Amino acid sequence: MSGKGGVYGVLPYMVPEVLRGYQYTKAADIYSFGIIMNEYLSEEIPFNDIPHDHILAVKICKGFRPKISEDIPKFLVDLIMKCWDAKAENRTSTKELY
Repeated sequence: MSGKGGVYGVLPYMVPEVLRGYQYTKAADIYSFGIIMNEYLSEEIPFNDIPHDHILAVKICKGFRPKISEDIPKFLVDLIMKCWDAKAENRTSTKELY
């Protein structure tokens, strides 16, 4: 998505608050890390079966997230979900990841 003074990035990895026009923070990287971790573990590109358009952006802002494979261990599922929490303050920290 782009535009003059707008939002830039690859939609499946973009954090909801940036899609809403808020400032990009370190918490946005944690969100994206959760998306990438899920992609790596599930071996599936996020939202690969739906158009990457305004409708998807709205759904992401309303809490829509990629599918999590049933094969992923619960402790990793919990971490993924904490990373991509809708509220930045609820996301895991880099210290917790380390």
